[in-house]
Amino acid sequence: MEWLSAAAPDPVACAWRWHHNEMGTELLPAGRLWDVFMLPVQPGLLVLGALLHGPRKPGPVLADFDREQVGFFVPPQAMTFRVGAGSRLAGRGTWIVVPRPGHRVHGIQWLLPPDGEGTLNEPGALEAALHATAALTGDTAADDNRYHRRGGGARAVATLPPSGVH
Repeated sequence: MEWLSAAAPDPVACAWRWHHNEMGTELLPAGRLWDVFMLPVQPGLLVLGALLHGPRKPGPVLADFDREQVGFFVPPQAMTFRVGAGSRLAGRGTWIVVPRPGHRVHGIQWLLPPDGEGTLNEPGALEAALHATAALTGDTAADDNRYHRRGGGARAVATLPPSGVH
């Protein structure tokens, strides 16, 4: 939990709120220690399955089932690709609602909690898993047309806000 709360502007206050707030969530800034690559739930779960069968240990994965998103924590500014149709990258300037590791709050839960060592999802493995799952589902349009190399353009951003916050 220390590693995750280190992303907060006040890590000590963040840890205290996780333990004492009935909501059990904290709003943490992306872009400093990690970015979050988000996919719709169905492809996100397929990608997670592919990562779990890969050679490397995956990093943290957070699901927001109310908003139907799965977020993969990746190194900041390391994403060199994007996927269209529903994918988003939360980086610098965005905030993510994060439950205390090991807890589910209002449809938000860790599918793979942080390991405490700072392990993040490797972008190359994530891209390979995206291509593999597109091939498995027969989504050749996704594999052929929606996987584009980014070249210095603006980044798409999104947040996983708590209910009622926009």
